[in-house]
Amino acid sequence: MNVLAIVGSNLVTRVNDAGYVMDLLLRTAMAVRYVPRRLRFTLDMAFNAGVRALPVTMVVAAFAGAILAMQTGIELRRFGDTTVLGTITALSMCREMGPFITGVILAATVGSSMAAEIGTMKVSDEVAALEVMSVDPVNYLVLPRVIALAIMCPTLTVLSNLIGIYGGSVIAENNLAVSNELFWNSAREALTSSGTLLPKEVYVGLLKALLFGIAIAIVSCAAGLRASGGALGVGLAVQTAVRNSVILIIVLGFIVTWFFYFLAG
Repeated sequence: MNVLAIVGSNLVTRVNDAGYVMDLLLRTAMAVRYVPRRLRFTLDMAFNAGVRALPVTMVVAAFAGAILAMQTGIELRRFGDTTVLGTITALSMCREMGPFITGVILAATVGSSMAAEIGTMKVSDEVAALEVMSVDPVNYLVLPRVIALAIMCPTLTVLSNLIGIYGGSVIAENNLAVSNELFWNSAREALTSSGTLLPKEVYVGLLKALLFGIAIAIVSCAAGLRASGGALGVGLAVQTAVRNSVILIIVLGFIVTWFFYFLAG
């Protein structure tokens, strides 16, 4: 019975946490009309998020593209067909690797910072002071952060895609005997063969990035707003924010890919 009680208590806690995050998401969506009032704060948050995550995102994206091209090229060389290396690298970066890399880095850098900042405000009663002054914490604290990450995550994803493909082209030319022209021609053909203004791989990847940015901001702000117990509580809030954000990134990435490539065709 003790084991069942522990399992039940943990289950109730997880459901309560998920319910709080969903409630915070709905309240933030209802407060979108106040974005013009928080425009300056939103732009400051977007600038800080972009500058903070840009260097590490570019480095990781370059090496991710290089590793992807290297591992794929090794196997393609066994079959004597490395001409499609640019196609595989471009599609993989735009569809999956670019959004995933950007989301994880934003969760680790910007998401943790949001959770720590709001958590510190919570344990020092600054959030309570806002409520006493009739200032809605969702409107004042959460909304600008959600909008900022919803903008910056797709923006950084575009840069990650370009840098990752470039990293793959360097490996293809120097180690796999694939000319730079052939690599970029095949990558361009792969991304423009659909004939539409925005290829499916690109808009699916950007949709993932948008969802990742919103999820990271909401989860991080929720963890900060539920912090308690002083410095230890702030540390636990940061841990919770990063852990749950990475889990959501993986789950949402799978759901979007399954919907667009299996369910919707």
